[in-house]
Amino acid sequence: MQIWRSLDEVPDDLGRTVVTIGNFDGVHRGHVSVVTRARQLADELGVDHVVAVTFDPHPMAVLRPEHAPQSLSDVEMRAELLGAVGVDDVLALPFSLEVARWSPTEFVDRVVVAALHAKGVVVGANFRFGAKAAGDVSTLRELGAPHDVTVEGIQLDGGPQVWSSTYVRTCLAAGDVEGAAEALGRPYAVRGVVVQGDQRGRELGYPTANVPAGDRAVPADGVYAGFLRRVDRAGSAPLPAAISVGTNPTFAGERDRRVEAYVLDRTDLELYGVEVEVTFVARIRGMVRFDGVDPLLAQMADDVERTRQLL
Repeated sequence: MQIWRSLDEVPDDLGRTVVTIGNFDGVHRGHVSVVTRARQLADELGVDHVVAVTFDPHPMAVLRPEHAPQSLSDVEMRAELLGAVGVDDVLALPFSLEVARWSPTEFVDRVVVAALHAKGVVVGANFRFGAKAAGDVSTLRELGAPHDVTVEGIQLDGGPQVWSSTYVRTCLAAGDVEGAAEALGRPYAVRGVVVQGDQRGRELGYPTANVPAGDRAVPADGVYAGFLRRVDRAGSAPLPAAISVGTNPTFAGERDRRVEAYVLDRTDLELYGVEVEVTFVARIRGMVRFDGVDPLLAQMADDVERTRQLL
């Protein structure tokens, strides 16, 4: 899979494609339904190549930064997830105020027709595009017709729930990782490079891999059962882990939220500087401040045992 980070990087000899367009943040089950239909349409039209167009950064980060959502996936993770469900290549279109000013016609001419040579386009039924979100599926169909582009809008409906990235974030904010997993079709995971913390977990007998939360969406503060996997090693097996999210209120002076994963029964792992993936399976409890180390250690032992049982 190729990730093109500008229109100029798209090969001139790409040939006809089927294109799907959206933020695809998290690649939830609604996104998967759109990609699945794009793959089917490609087969029907005799086209070999499905391209997903996403935006980097998220348009809200440019248009209304104060309301920009925390990301569920970066471009690389997004591309990996999209590739797993049928996308061949990804165009991560750099979003800027200039792009935001493109009219629907200009967007279709530049991206859909000139760059990607689309023969088909599949988007969510509520898809909007162009300056001031003036374009919708009907607009896309009208603008694509002169170029022999078939356009379809797909409902992102999961039965009683319309799947959306916003819904996933809402679940995570409530610590409902099971609800997030239902919408995603898989447990929610975050990736990051392990940094050296205060090594307090190592001193207590529970060494953790510390991943700063940064601007990514993470579950509500608390303790979770899940897995840790090295991203840098192909085929690396996920290891069962007890995961803490928060600022560790028992110890003064800690302010930055972080994800800390203790791999069960492993004290020999050296992960500083390594990119890892931490996956959340179930919530064990909320974050609690303990009066001293002894009650904290007793609770940590219980957390580990509950994690072992859950996994």
